[in-house]
Amino acid sequence: MPRNNKTSLIQKIASQAYVTFTNSSTSAIGDNKAFLEQQAELVTLLSDIRAADLKIAPPKKVSISSPQSSAVPPVTYMHICETDVFSMGVFLLKSGASIPLHDHPGMNGVLKVLYGKVNIRCYDKLDKAESETERQFDPPLLPFQGDDVRRAMLRSSEQFSHQSGPCILTPLKDNLHEIDAVDGPAAFLDILAPPYDPDNGRDCHYYKVLQTAGKKSEQSGEDEAWLLEIPQPDDFWCGGEPYPGPEVSV
Repeated sequence: MPRNNKTSLIQKIASQAYVTFTNSSTSAIGDNKAFLEQQAELVTLLSDIRAADLKIAPPKKVSISSPQSSAVPPVTYMHICETDVFSMGVFLLKSGASIPLHDHPGMNGVLKVLYGKVNIRCYDKLDKAESETERQFDPPLLPFQGDDVRRAMLRSSEQFSHQSGPCILTPLKDNLHEIDAVDGPAAFLDILAPPYDPDNGRDCHYYKVLQTAGKKSEQSGEDEAWLLEIPQPDDFWCGGEPYPGPEVSV
């Protein structure tokens, strides 16, 4: 059953997110301890959130042959709140849906699954290698694509459920990820700090993993990846739906 506390858990999470990420944007590098302490408090609160707290539940199954199944977006978003410091909302993935590999430039993020299961693959961008432009790919790159290749490191590939702790990304670690719904629909609470803002260099970019021709790098082995920046995939779009949970103000 949903909690009956006077202050809702989602309000406490929003308030803590504001404190946490305000500190992250104003603290010096040497003052990271204060940020990490605030972040730990945020993670503790997020670990306790449930779908019922936000008055959401897994959708009823829709038959594959149903006309509605091909008319609805694969992913929808419930906006909860946004400030200059952070944005917060819920992503809902239909069964079999994926959020393609994308980045979060200069941003922190926290993701907590509310229902269902998702697989999350996280990458870090690496510095360009001197031989990067000489690397051969299969199929070969087109002439205009050379500047859009990024060397990266696969950091992790893990499955998360409502019983899992939050997944955390930073501006430098796990900043690129792709998210796949596993064995049915899924939903997760998403916090980004600061929010996406194309006017301030925080636009979302999409990537695909390239296959290299020949042997893998002896230095980085199987963890090395090569990413090509691409337009938003045609089979991915995100719709909106109203947020039914407790009101949040920050």
